[in-house]
Parts: sequence; structure tokens; C-alpha cells
Amino acid sequence: MADEQPWPRRRVTLADVAKHAGVSTALVSIVMRDAPGASPASRQRILAVAKQLGYRPDVRARSLASLKASVIGVLFGRAGRFHLELIDGLYAAAEERGWDLVLSALTTSRDEKRALASLHDFRFDALIMLGPPVAEPLLAGSVPLVVMGWHVDHPDVDIVRTSDEHGIALAVQHLVDLGHRRIAHLQGGTGLVAVARRDAYIHAMRDRGLGTEIRVVPCDGEDQLDGQRAARALLDEGSELPTAIVAFNDDIAAAAMSVLGQQGVDVPGDVSIIGFDDSVVAHSPGIDLTSIQQIPHEMARLAVDRIIARTSGDAVPDRDLVLEPELQIRSTTGPAPA
Repeated sequence: MADEQPWPRRRVTLADVAKHAGVSTALVSIVMRDAPGASPASRQRILAVAKQLGYRPDVRARSLASLKASVIGVLFGRAGRFHLELIDGLYAAAEERGWDLVLSALTTSRDEKRALASLHDFRFDALIMLGPPVAEPLLAGSVPLVVMGWHVDHPDVDIVRTSDEHGIALAVQHLVDLGHRRIAHLQGGTGLVAVARRDAYIHAMRDRGLGTEIRVVPCDGEDQLDGQRAARALLDEGSELPTAIVAFNDDIAAAAMSVLGQQGVDVPGDVSIIGFDDSVVAHSPGIDLTSIQQIPHEMARLAVDRIIARTSGDAVPDRDLVLEPELQIRSTTGPAPA
């Protein structure tokens, strides 16, 4: 048998597999559906031919032919490395349960409505939203829907998120324990998650008697370029630098580290920095970032479980599932400078 072919130029059909295997299309369909009616030898031969030809099931046709829900639409946007880790977790959780994912991206020219329109072509049965973080999702109440990362008041929307309040409080307390008072926050845009983390920072500072030290530096968005701009704005203000920074996410924190380092500011000797997500960025060589840990694969598993429970008609006791994060302390935080 020749090596498996690269991605075919046109979609390989059941008829193509049947022709090359020398069997009927009906028999190939039986094997692909893992239904009874094919001998072990025929099944093995058909699967080998399908692999060689690069056959992949037609998700839309299978969804239409099935009597149960099988396709989850996923809406995601430009939100740093953490969303990529969530998507990886969603693929793993869905595959384990025999479901399929169809992704649709949000961009600067492609809003929620347009991204959902492309998902409709796949007849998706449920929706998981990683973005945009909106208070009223367009399909709330129309399909089983889980949002990941923020709170929605709609009673028909399930939520899987990490407690921003608890996570930011852990970060601020860690810095206070190290002697820091001038603690700034780099805010990642104006979305619901960014506002929630900013408010959590303000609350944590006031709770610790540091209300007069509150300093919020806005970012245009959530990626490393936005973090670089925010760090430069912090340097250009002309006022005294904070001794510590709590960033919206790891991408912004890593970018701030880079800009400060270029200007001769030592991390953590002069400024301690904490990120949020504990993504692969935090673990990268040369960064070793203290970060508030979210667990994307666990969050993804819980989101898929919620979808399956809703489509099966099972009871869901609490639609707002809030996970408590932990602070992973690494080399970017240290005692406040004298």
C-alpha cells in the first residue's frame, strides 16, 4: 500500500473509496458509520483505502442524517494564546465524546453576526463562545449555548469561567506581601472581561488600603503589540514608575517585560510583573512569568459537558460555573525596591 496521500485537491467521496476498494458505496457507508453488516476483512480493506485516499466524513451530511446533535459551533476572536489553548481543549473534549467542532473566527471586519452566519452552513446544534464577550449573545435562548470567560445574565446561557475577582486578589496580595504599594494595572481593552479584571484590581487595592495608589493604564486590545504600547505609555508619563504591574493577560505582561528591559528597567529588581492565564507564554524560556493560572483543558471539558447535558435534556444545577484560580509564582516577582 502506498503512503497516505497529502490533502486531496478535491473532496474524496464515499463513491471514490468504493471504486478503489472494489465494493459498493453502501458497504463503505456501513463501515464509515461503524454500523454492523461488514466482514472484518472488508472493514479493514475499506478503512485502509479511505486512509490512503485522504477520505474525511462530510460533517454537514452526517449531522443532517443523524437523529441526535453532533456538531458544536465555536466562535472565537483575537484574544491571545489562551484562546488557542482553549480551542485545543475543546477539540480533545469533543472528540472524546464523539462530537465534531466547527470554528468561526471574529476579526476586525467580521462581527458576531457574520461569524454566526458561516456556522449556519454546517447546521450546528450548539454553540460555544470564546468571544466576543457580549452581555447578550445573538443566539441566547435559540440553541444550547455556553460562554467561556465572562458572565451573561440570560437564563438560557451557561457559563464556564475563572473567577477574575479571586485571581486578581491573589496577585495583588502576593505583591503586597512582598512590600509593594505602587501597583499598576495594564487593562486589556474595553470588553467585559477587561472591565471585570480592572474592577477586580481596583477592589483588591482598596481592600488593602491602597486606594490612593490605584493606577490603570489602558491598552487598545489584548495582544503583545497592545502591551508594548501600554508599557511605552507608562514610561512616557514622566511620573514615578510603579514597583509592580498586574497585567490583563500573559501576552501583555510579556510585552511589558520586553519594553521595560529595553529601557534598562530590571524585572523584578525594579518592577515586578504578573500575568493572567498561565499560558504557554508564561512558561517560555527567558520569560518565566508569575501568572494567575487558568486550566484551559478542564474549562473546555466542562463546557462540552454542559453542551451535551443541555442537548440531552439533562438537568444542569448551576448555569454559572466559576473556577477558583491559583497563582503560579515564578521569577518575575520579587521584593519591592527599597
